[in-house]
Amino acid sequence: MPVLVWTLDYASVLIFALTGALVASRQQLDLVGFIFMAAMTAVGGGTLRDLILNRDLVFWVARPSMIMVATLAAFVVFWTAHLMESRYRVLLWLDALALAIAVPAGVAVALASGVSPLIVVIMGVITGTFGGLMRDVVGNEVPLGLKAGELYLTAAFGGAVMAVLLVWLGLGRGEALLGCGVTTFSLRAGSLIWGWKLPGYRPRPPRTRG
Repeated sequence: MPVLVWTLDYASVLIFALTGALVASRQQLDLVGFIFMAAMTAVGGGTLRDLILNRDLVFWVARPSMIMVATLAAFVVFWTAHLMESRYRVLLWLDALALAIAVPAGVAVALASGVSPLIVVIMGVITGTFGGLMRDVVGNEVPLGLKAGELYLTAAFGGAVMAVLLVWLGLGRGEALLGCGVTTFSLRAGSLIWGWKLPGYRPRPPRTRG
């Protein structure tokens, strides 16, 4: 299980860092700005998760190589972003993949910490979404997680709930995390391709007394 958690953390750091660097390219930042955006996006969700769970060390403090991975991703995007025909489209799909890796990473850490199923779900959602939220706010973008007509937070929530259900049904944690990732990515991809969405709030006129 620790090896699986490390693998998920490294993979989510790499892919989220790429999305952070892509947002930096859209804002035409310098190389230091690229590194900052990449690192912030890569470790934001996991940092909040570890602080809430009161782990001995935040994951990237325990493994500083995480920051090096994010820095490498920033360099790659800095020198190649101009080759992409649609950076925003690439950003959307990379972000969907990162979400499908980060949510299981958060779920795995929470399961290993022995917290209740509700906290497991919350940690999965936080790990998957908080870094991207920080990225979009700092990059002056509309946050994907709060964008109307998008399954984003819902995809993270659905994936985390799936993991908890699979564990409750007696499956191993590895299978549960796989189901979590597949569910998260499927919901997010369905939103991007076919426009899946939940009904939004519609204001109603106030009632008047007759």
